[in-house]
Amino acid sequence: MDLDFTNRVALVVGGTGFIGSAVAERLRAEGATVVVGSRHAGDDGVTLDASDEESVRHAVDTVLERHGRIDALVVTAAPAAQTLDPARSSDPAQILEAIDGKALAFLRVAAATIPAMREAGFGRIVVISGQNAYFTGNITGSVRNASTILIAKNLADELAGTGVAVNVVNPGLVTTSPDPHVAPGRGGESSPEQIADLVAFLASPRSVVSGESISVAHRVLGSTLL
Repeated sequence: MDLDFTNRVALVVGGTGFIGSAVAERLRAEGATVVVGSRHAGDDGVTLDASDEESVRHAVDTVLERHGRIDALVVTAAPAAQTLDPARSSDPAQILEAIDGKALAFLRVAAATIPAMREAGFGRIVVISGQNAYFTGNITGSVRNASTILIAKNLADELAGTGVAVNVVNPGLVTTSPDPHVAPGRGGESSPEQIADLVAFLASPRSVVSGESISVAHRVLGSTLL
């Protein structure tokens, strides 16, 4: 299927990371002009610190000045789950820091990008969250991902009818060699390339999906929170 990315511009925040680099590569393969936004951007990217509103605004303005448009925004940037201290799972300080580093980082970038998309009457926004939003066991991990999902849904509803769609992709464990087996209480494993395939569709003009939170591989096997 031709995803119709020719002459389209995509900003991939966190595009140098494990998932983000696969997304950027997939969108380029589809014909999109891809701009990578990260703290250490290369020559074809923009410096973007999603924790800093001024940095976000400057990065988005730079992309618009260079290319005149942003058709797709993909946000993959967030501190890795392994950086969360399990001993501090219920520590309010860690929870607030985690929400700021993921959910609010996404909101900052989306808020800076949406005005240009609304003016154009078209836009696709996709954020990577995670399946631990669905179950208990780690308050910090659950809350930061659930917050991301809720922010995305609210944005999607606010933008209904404008031509701008917002969706969430929720991986379980991400690995280069995903195991097809799904254990009880666990989500299915997926590779960065499998995630990128789904993101590419949702970020394309071919997709009319909005307001959805979609799991990659298998959604958690068994009872869930949401």
